[in-house]
Amino acid sequence: MRPDAPQNADTVAGVGEFGLIRRVTQGRIQPPSTLLGPGDDAAVVAAPDGRVVATTDVLVEGVHFRLDWSTPEQVGRKAVAVNMADIAAMGATPTALLVGLGCPADTPATLVDELSAGMWQEAAVAGAGVVGGDMVTCETLVISITALGSLNGAAPVTRAGAQVGDVVAVCGRLGWAAAGLAVLGRGFRSPVAVVGAQRVPEPPYAAGPQAAAAGATAMVDVSDGLLADLGHIAVASGIGIDLRTDLLEVHPRLQDVASALGADPRHWVLTGGEDHALAATFPDPRGVPEGWRTIGTVRHGSGVTVDGIAYEKPAGWEHWR
Repeated sequence: MRPDAPQNADTVAGVGEFGLIRRVTQGRIQPPSTLLGPGDDAAVVAAPDGRVVATTDVLVEGVHFRLDWSTPEQVGRKAVAVNMADIAAMGATPTALLVGLGCPADTPATLVDELSAGMWQEAAVAGAGVVGGDMVTCETLVISITALGSLNGAAPVTRAGAQVGDVVAVCGRLGWAAAGLAVLGRGFRSPVAVVGAQRVPEPPYAAGPQAAAAGATAMVDVSDGLLADLGHIAVASGIGIDLRTDLLEVHPRLQDVASALGADPRHWVLTGGEDHALAATFPDPRGVPEGWRTIGTVRHGSGVTVDGIAYEKPAGWEHWR
């Protein structure tokens, strides 16, 4: 039994698979793109564009989240957000989500209720629906989300289109989730703003289609760290990228937290993942959309440099490294 579970709580085993499915799906409002939602062998989602953008992520307790750091509702929101950010990074709009859940038999059913509530809440932010999924017995809590999206007639913005001379810009927070992780790792629960950024990211979903409409040549979701994810654009496009520290915003709150912890806030901004900001390249600095911040340029060569110099520390998160 989970140590924090009330002894008299209904468990997922007691409620049963189909009872649990009913608990988390009944009474939910679906967007118009959901033609057939949960309850059949498969869902039916409208795709008037004729193409579907698809992505998936797996979140494992103890690796991607901790229930002593986050509420189940916050975990549910985060699981959905990290997937819909990938859809936005293609220049698309999220439309539907498929949820896979694995958990021990003694998991309180209320925990799954709260997870589900967070998922529906975050999906609604982007106008997407939770249309189906699967539930299985598992030794630890595992959440797998598949997100679908629509390009609405536009071309996808991939990582492979950056050209020498483009400017590099970002939209969304950088370094906040990393600062929150550092705070939580020290056993603290405040400042609330940075801890909240680690618990629930706030991807700028609308900024993806906005960047595509503005002529973005390449785009990526900043999930593993700005340097690491821009490195994916550099490799895919066959170019180099140089960032300028005088253009990188380091919020005063991050500076305060870093000072208290003896850390470097710029390192959080450059390498901290899980904020799920969007980074893109644009051919003309005058065409960078409102809300985006120019932070560098695309150059000849390879890799990502900072003020023309290779960054000596790890560029971001990588599993098994």
